[in-house]
Amino acid sequence: MANATTTSGVSSGPALEKSGVEIPLIPLNDCEYLPQPKALVFGQLPMPKKDAPSVSIVTAGTADIAVAEEVALFIVAAGYPVSCVYDVGVAGVHRLFDSLALLRKAHVTVVVAGMDGALASFVGGLLDKPVIAVPTSIGYGASFEGVAALLSMLNSCAAGLTVVNIDNGFGAAMAALRILATAKK
Repeated sequence: MANATTTSGVSSGPALEKSGVEIPLIPLNDCEYLPQPKALVFGQLPMPKKDAPSVSIVTAGTADIAVAEEVALFIVAAGYPVSCVYDVGVAGVHRLFDSLALLRKAHVTVVVAGMDGALASFVGGLLDKPVIAVPTSIGYGASFEGVAALLSMLNSCAAGLTVVNIDNGFGAAMAALRILATAKK
C-alpha cells in the first residue's frame, strides 16, 4: 500500500465502501475514492492512447450505472477511450437508436442490464463487433438478484455474445481489454 502513493492504479470491489476508506491506516497521497464504482484511484488516470481502439458501454437503466462505471474505470485506467450510453433499455428502445452510430464505431461494446437482461441480445443482434454482457442484481419481481438476467444472456440467440457473472464489471473490463489487445489499430 505504501507504493500506491508513487504509482497509479485502481482498486475496486464490493468490500470497498466509503466508510472503509475514510480513515486509512497509511496516509495515501494522490488518492481519490469514486463512490459510483466503489473504487480507489491512485495517481492520475492515463490519457487514452493515440489511435487506440475504443469501448462503448450501454446500460438498460439508470440503476445499472454503478456497474457500468466500474467497467469504464478499468478500461480508462488501461489507456483506452470509453463512450457511455445510459438508460436505453428495451422498455424505451427508441433511445438506443440515437446512439447506434456511436456504438458501431467502438471495437467492443459492453452491455450492462438487470431485470430480464434483454438489452444484451438486442445490441448483440445490431452490432458486428464483440459484445460483452453483464447481468446486474438490480430489479424487482422475479429477477432473483440477477439470475434472471444472467440466464437470459446465457441463452441469447445473438451469436458470439460473451457473458460474465452478475455485477462483474471488473470481469467485463478484463474481457474487453483482452479483445482490444488483439485489435488492429
